[in-house]
Amino acid sequence: MQGLKSIPCSILRGGTSKGVFFLSEDLPPSGKERDRIIKAVMGTPDKRQINGLGGADILTSKIAIIGPPSRSDADLDYTFGQVGIAEDTVSYDGNCGNISAAVGPFAIEKGMVKAKAPFTTVKIHNTNTAKIIIARVPVEDGLPKTYGDFKVEGVPGSGAEISLDFSQTVGSLNGKLLPTGQLIETLSIPELGTIPVSFVDIANPVAFVRANDLGLNGWETTDELERNLELLERLERLRGHCALRLGLVAKAEEAFSLSPYVPFLTLLAPAQRHNLHEGTLLDEDAMDLIVRLVGFKRAHKAFPGTGACCVAVAAHLKGSLVHAMLRDPGSVLSRPSVRIAHPNGVLSVKILKDAETGNLEQVSIGRTWKKVMEGVAFF
Repeated sequence: MQGLKSIPCSILRGGTSKGVFFLSEDLPPSGKERDRIIKAVMGTPDKRQINGLGGADILTSKIAIIGPPSRSDADLDYTFGQVGIAEDTVSYDGNCGNISAAVGPFAIEKGMVKAKAPFTTVKIHNTNTAKIIIARVPVEDGLPKTYGDFKVEGVPGSGAEISLDFSQTVGSLNGKLLPTGQLIETLSIPELGTIPVSFVDIANPVAFVRANDLGLNGWETTDELERNLELLERLERLRGHCALRLGLVAKAEEAFSLSPYVPFLTLLAPAQRHNLHEGTLLDEDAMDLIVRLVGFKRAHKAFPGTGACCVAVAAHLKGSLVHAMLRDPGSVLSRPSVRIAHPNGVLSVKILKDAETGNLEQVSIGRTWKKVMEGVAFF
């Protein structure tokens, strides 16, 4: 009988996600063999991922591959993979902002970036989008700090804050913040009718739609959304037509298999007092608008960091669906941050613009990280 094989890896939490981290030198080059190993390590395909390290959830079935930089303005290369659970897939068609938070600490611990107290700047080249993310990692005694008093909604306890600046990631698809050139598009979709959509692309392309255009109030809990299987099918159909409009697929029905990760389909709703996923009541004064994200025919239990950056930038674009949904547009534009309510709480994104040109100087989120395990995985 053939024996088990093994591969070095680490499990790290970044923000509200958790993933298996590999050094590129320990994996074959990109291709079928590399994907076969990744799926075997994660336990895919299987809805429980019982034979692997995946957590049977879209927030935990993720991987990161870290290696030496392929461009001179970066400290390292980072490739993100969203691994299917029951689906026999590994998708590389976008990045994960939450997993990105753990890349800097991982690289410092591995000696790929020299630690410098009190903060080490790590220039991360995300190969999925060919863009640079700037991570500001707190360091103590030559190692990245884990503990601190910064809290991330959806993560128990607190940790050391890692600042991730996505201002250099505009236009992951075609170099444009508005990938179609329009603030609002109107898509005609069989069985759904005409749906207004705003496409914005910073770090990842996001398709924004109004929840009430789909018969929703927009502050449904994750459980409420996931119980409605017919709704999840309709939303994936809509996401497929968004992928078609962006040129990611030739047919809308191919999106689930060929571009399952992007675009992010994000539902928008006005600020409203409502219950979070765990039952806590959130007051409308704590937020500027409400969002919900659906992908892989599942509801996101929190909200992606890259998606939040798109929300914040779109909030500053007069004429977009996001700007029109703001509780108080004047107040938002005068503040340095946008407060986004998601199923687990509120995520704030800092926006800084050049006073003369209006160009983005900073689009950043605060995240925390934790190393969960380091060793070898058997497959």
